[in-house]
Amino acid sequence: MENLLAPIKAFLKCDTPDEWVTEAVKKENLAVLLTDHLICELKAAQSAMFLIRRYAVDADSAKALLDWLKPYEDFAYRQIGDWRELEKLKLDKSMLVKSGSRYGQDLVDKMVMLIREELHHFYQVLEMMHNYDIEYDKIESSRYAKGLLRHVKTHEPDALIDKLICGAYIEARSCERFAKIAPFLDKPLEDFYISLLRSEARHYQDYLTLAEEIAGHDISARIVFFAQVEADLILQPDSDFKFHSGTPAL
Repeated sequence: MENLLAPIKAFLKCDTPDEWVTEAVKKENLAVLLTDHLICELKAAQSAMFLIRRYAVDADSAKALLDWLKPYEDFAYRQIGDWRELEKLKLDKSMLVKSGSRYGQDLVDKMVMLIREELHHFYQVLEMMHNYDIEYDKIESSRYAKGLLRHVKTHEPDALIDKLICGAYIEARSCERFAKIAPFLDKPLEDFYISLLRSEARHYQDYLTLAEEIAGHDISARIVFFAQVEADLILQPDSDFKFHSGTPAL
């Protein structure tokens, strides 16, 4: 596991504070932890879908992606449908790059794989919530992702590159937090979070690789910039406990 985490720890500018871990492993916070984790998985899938719908795929492929995610969004945002049916949903259509797109199949393939895995994790979190008798109820998102994305540039291709860098940081932090809290959780949850590490680590690397490939030049300064933004969000006092929240405010 250390070999898996070493590049992620080098990529992140700070570790998750111990104070957050102490809060996260409290029994009374389990429902919030899992519910927010659930929404994070859906938002990760939505973000990847947005990128390829906006930048890469044709209209038919874009519609197929929307149709694929709709039942998950209906359940999460409108509490419509039976969560047990979600695992049966598949993307059957091949994704086609739209004519004239400057972004290729690699972006599409990596993001579709990421969406598949995030939606599977969404279902797995619901299974875990069911096992712990936690009823799903909507909660507000944390400030974390918005705090990163507000620094994205507005012109292309820099906007896409920044979004990919943000995606890399979100996935890297998720991986680091799963590893950090897993040893302090019940065995089923510990095993589940350890099982997520490899895919989260790959997602971080996929985002970073795509950002570097699409840029075609050195983006290390931009990576360092977002490293500081991300660390500030993690280390600043935060009164709203969530999976990606900052240091718990006293």
